[in-house]
Amino acid sequence: MILGLVYEAVKKGARQQKACEIAGIPARTLQRWRKQGIGEDLRAGPKTRPKNKISEPERADILEVASKPKYRDLSPKQIVPKLADEGIYLASESSFYRVLREEGQMHHRERSSPPVHARPRELVATGPNQVWTWDITYLLSSVKGVYFYLHLVLDIFSRKIVGWAVHDEENGEHAGELIMAACRREGISRGQVKLHQDNGAPMRCGTFKALAETLGVLMSFSRPHVSNDNPFVEALFRILKYRPEYPDRPFESREQAEAFIARFVHWYNHENLHGNIRFVTPAARHAGQDREILARRAAVYEAARQRNPERWSRSTRNWSPVTKVVLNPAAGAVAEGAA
Repeated sequence: MILGLVYEAVKKGARQQKACEIAGIPARTLQRWRKQGIGEDLRAGPKTRPKNKISEPERADILEVASKPKYRDLSPKQIVPKLADEGIYLASESSFYRVLREEGQMHHRERSSPPVHARPRELVATGPNQVWTWDITYLLSSVKGVYFYLHLVLDIFSRKIVGWAVHDEENGEHAGELIMAACRREGISRGQVKLHQDNGAPMRCGTFKALAETLGVLMSFSRPHVSNDNPFVEALFRILKYRPEYPDRPFESREQAEAFIARFVHWYNHENLHGNIRFVTPAARHAGQDREILARRAAVYEAARQRNPERWSRSTRNWSPVTKVVLNPAAGAVAEGAA
């Protein structure tokens, strides 16, 4: 049948190599078949039963033993040695695994199932002060083993740092004070902003949760030990620590660390042209000025195109505003500004 199909395809103008690929065989196999003539399919595999194959009664014994109350919560690695202690040998561990897998019985066999953490719910921001994310990072001090802790809150839509503080320790009280100050400064009303964070102790602290509830801030949490669930602020910390101005030596005092972070925040918010928001500053986007800036850029590019149309093979650069930013998009979703 394959020989006939490939012959028809080649006769109608198809390349033999391509026809063989679609048929799922190498071209050399096709040539060998033509020389041998159409006969028995030599790829059918062995004609005899393997001598070491488990019989149906043995297979039934494996399933029966693995389902007994004393063994049903154990893995084959536990079952086989226990059977050997009783003077019984049914099959190897790999055979146990294979039979149980074929019967769909290789789900978690212990009573204490491992915890399953669901992916955080998708958070969508179409304007500033809708979704914030925050985290804490270490800043080295001149005393070995002692750190300063930068607490930082980021608006994912504008990428603006809306709050920060440096402390000698990390705890829920400092976190609560930071969020309260940011809400007061931005004029946040109850239920307006969703706050995403990881599962650190300050984030799960009862004091912090109670304060967030009082402020009407809706909480969202990353999965334990999954940094990818909080990508915006993690990327910001990387920018911070890879800046050329970042000190080569540890900070001598908390005041010195605060002075450096203040300079960084001013640069980041008011001077840095952020690539993920069409190269406008976070402060300009937070204030709603990005549309006017991008419209002027689009006009400049269109004027340049009109002057020299031969230099533009396609449309001009995309200077349209990013209208939606998604944190932890649903599986398979592709959204503008997603992370």
